Amino acid sequence: MGGFNADWLALREPSDARARSAALTSAIAERLAGARVLDLAAGTGANVRYLEGFLRGDLGRPHWLLVDNDPALLAKAAVLLGSREGVVETRAVDLSAALDPPAANLCAGQDLVTASALLDLVSERWLNALAGRCADARSAVLFALTYNGGISCSPGEPEDAMVRDLVNRHQRIDKGFGPALGPDAAAFAARAFAARGYHVRQERSDWLLADDAPFLQQQLIEGWADAAVEIAPAETLRVNGWKTRRLAHVDAGRSRIVVGHDDLAAWLA
Repeated sequence: MGGFNADWLALREPSDARARSAALTSAIAERLAGARVLDLAAGTGANVRYLEGFLRGDLGRPHWLLVDNDPALLAKAAVLLGSREGVVETRAVDLSAALDPPAANLCAGQDLVTASALLDLVSERWLNALAGRCADARSAVLFALTYNGGISCSPGEPEDAMVRDLVNRHQRIDKGFGPALGPDAAAFAARAFAARGYHVRQERSDWLLADDAPFLQQQLIEGWADAAVEIAPAETLRVNGWKTRRLAHVDAGRSRIVVGHDDLAAWLA
C-alpha cells in the first residue's frame, strides 16, 4: 500500500472533520453495544480524534486498536492519543494481507470496524473479505471519506474534465491491494455489506475547499497533475499548463475545489 506521511495527514485532518457526516456517525454510535473499535489504516489517529466525541459513556472505557502498515505513523498516533480515556493499542500490520489466514480474525471481538479514506484504495477481493470478516464478528462498520470520482474546480479551466478523468483512471491502479476500486468503492461496499444482511446507509462527505485551505488545494493540484501525467505522458504539456493556472488561482485566493466523498455506515439487526 502506498504510504502517506504525517504532514499530509495533518494537513487534511481539519477538512476531513468538517466533511464527515455527524448524523451517520451518531447513528452508528447509538447502535454500539460496547466500545471496542478497530481502526484500519489508522495513520496518526485522526479517526479516533473524530469518533471519541460520539461514543457514549455507558459503553464503558473505549478500547481502540489502531492498525497501519507504517510503524512510524502509529508511534506518532500513540503520542498524540496518549492522554485519551481508555486503552489505545497500536499494531503494525501488512494491511494487504490482514484479512487472510492466519490474520483473518483481526475483526473478531470488535464492536466497530472503521476506516477513513481507505476503501477507494482497495480491491474488490479485499473489500469482499473485509465484509465477510465483519459479518462473522457481527461488527458495525463506519467508512468515512471514500473518494467517489467527483472533482469540481472554479474558476474553470479547459483541461479540468481531462485531468479529472485521468485522475480517476489512476485511482483504479494497484495501490497494494490489487486493482483498486477507486470511485466505485462506496457503491461496491454498500452491495457487499447488504449482501451479508447489513442495513446500509450512505451520505455525502465532500471536501469544500476555499481560500482557508490553500496548502491542501496546492497539494491536491500537484498530486492530480502527477497522477494525470503518469497515466497519459503525451498530455504532459497540457497538464502542466493546467497545474500552473490552477495554482495561480490558489495564490490569488480565488480557487474553490470540491472533492467528492461518501461516508458509509452499516450494522446488523
